[in-house]
Amino acid sequence: MGAQNGKDLLIKVDLTGDGAFQTIAGLRATRVSFNAETVDVTSLESQGGWRELLAGAGVKTAAISGSGVFRDESTDERARQIFFDGETPNFQVVIPDFGVVEGAFQVTSLEYAGSHNGEATYEMSLASAGRLSFVAAA
Repeated sequence: MGAQNGKDLLIKVDLTGDGAFQTIAGLRATRVSFNAETVDVTSLESQGGWRELLAGAGVKTAAISGSGVFRDESTDERARQIFFDGETPNFQVVIPDFGVVEGAFQVTSLEYAGSHNGEATYEMSLASAGRLSFVAAA
């Protein structure tokens, strides 16, 4: 896989719950991270004193963050609604030439900023709220 445009990493939200995803407008920077906790099962009998981990155990999580400028009233309004109502709608993360990750996320942080001589900006963070699916790019 060659170099990719950062603007092609998209975060989409299901606006109405009907499976029609729309890109969150105005994002300039996005980040996705996947994490898995480890379960240490090391004992006195561990070979050579090396740590042993239990395969398939632990909690898996994903986190998404993004920042940008206000551009589209419907996605801005939806992000605010998701946060204040504590909803966990489905989101899609399109990772160029890799695939699409989809599942429920909760908006855990929503920040707004602006200066007197610049545009209003926002930052948002999301945490996975259930099982995620992955579909590889064709």
